[in-house]
Amino acid sequence: MRYPSTPDGRYFVVKGQLWRCSNPALDENERQRWVNNLMAARQAVKAAKRQDDASALKAARAEVNAAKIALGERGPVWWTDGSPDFNRYKAVNTPYREWFESQVDLQLH
Repeated sequence: MRYPSTPDGRYFVVKGQLWRCSNPALDENERQRWVNNLMAARQAVKAAKRQDDASALKAARAEVNAAKIALGERGPVWWTDGSPDFNRYKAVNTPYREWFESQVDLQLH
């Protein structure tokens, strides 16, 4: 499934909420390496939960966080124009409101 991305490419929208996109300046090999690390870390989270292993869960979540930071999805923003970060905000509560509402209107018609 493809979620709509903001016109500036900084966020995609799921259920009305903005999620920061990966840094487009990452070289494809580096990006893929971090995506692979992220998927492996998510599997480790799932396994730790299944095994009820609190220390493994903590370590796996730290790996997820490290991969998301490396991808630019968390941590310092990857853009340089000084714009604030609206990651995890409702789109209607941000400067993207008008754009988002136009997307919703397009889906209804």
